[in-house]
Amino acid sequence: MSIDSPSQSSPELDDLRRQLDEVDARLVQAMAERQSLVAQVGQVKLASGGQLRDFRRERQVLDHIRQRASNCGLDPNLAEGVMRRLIGSSLTTQEQDRVRWAATGQGRRALVIGGSGKMGGWMCRFLADQGFAVEVADPTAPADGELPWRADWRDGAVDQDLIVVAAPLALSATILEQLTERKPAGLVFDIGSLKTPLTEGLKACAAAGLRVCSVHPMFGPDTELLSDRHVIFMPVGAPEVVKDARALFTETMAQAVEMPLADHDHLIAYVLGLSHALNIAFFSALANSGEAAPKLAQMSSTTFDNQLKIAMGVANENPRLYFEIQSLNAHRGEALGALKRSVEELTRCIEEGDEIGFVALM
Repeated sequence: MSIDSPSQSSPELDDLRRQLDEVDARLVQAMAERQSLVAQVGQVKLASGGQLRDFRRERQVLDHIRQRASNCGLDPNLAEGVMRRLIGSSLTTQEQDRVRWAATGQGRRALVIGGSGKMGGWMCRFLADQGFAVEVADPTAPADGELPWRADWRDGAVDQDLIVVAAPLALSATILEQLTERKPAGLVFDIGSLKTPLTEGLKACAAAGLRVCSVHPMFGPDTELLSDRHVIFMPVGAPEVVKDARALFTETMAQAVEMPLADHDHLIAYVLGLSHALNIAFFSALANSGEAAPKLAQMSSTTFDNQLKIAMGVANENPRLYFEIQSLNAHRGEALGALKRSVEELTRCIEEGDEIGFVALM
């Protein structure tokens, strides 16, 4: 008796594969129909002033799907996992549609300095979706070539309704200082990951009468759905300026957080600095493990796989930006020192057989 390999064929196998293809086609068609209905639901929510996300409804949908899966002899966890992906896609569609329909930027212009960078590019797309006429100022032309572009922001007008400074930190500090000489009338904010290097420039803008504040989107450039994402807003001059910056995110599900400018970097030393350092140390240790490294994939655990996925995400980011986040933060010593002491204490507990101390660490 022989067993067919995947490449072998028989009339019975061909018929089963044909049936599978038909089922797959119906699944794709059903997903497309669902997305069409989702767009209509989004329009009704917007017209009625309803919230974009309804957690009670999501729970009802998931419970219903689990029950139907059980009735059909299907693993409820599999059905829920698929439905969660569909719900996430639905929310992304509704959020993006809502931003476009609100047309917050209709008839308004925006200049994104550093708009060819990753987060600068994200801001360009985000503002364009709102109806802003976006112009990019960056030594490098935008990859898509769709937006108006100038290599140097100083080689043109700065009379836009909104100016976003999305350049590297050191350059952003200089740009903010130079903007005080041009005195643009529109809203001005940076999106830097650290604020201490920018504080002098931000305060100079406020002193010059600019409508300035500082913003930190706590997510990366690949983010599409802003649900459960945070955007930090920091007043610099007049407090009401922050309201104008927050208004840009009103139609999204992002969580707005306001804090004093002076508090930002201390918290970021832990939120970004510590988490980045931990993951860099993790994948560096793996890279230095020598001959053991190729074997790790063959005997990995769930914990290892999860940690590796996070660490590789960090490894694929911009190393120069991550170095700035570490080296330019005046509070770096506190967070890195805490990490060093924790590793030393963990090592001591293991080497000395201190079970009580080890348990206390966990």
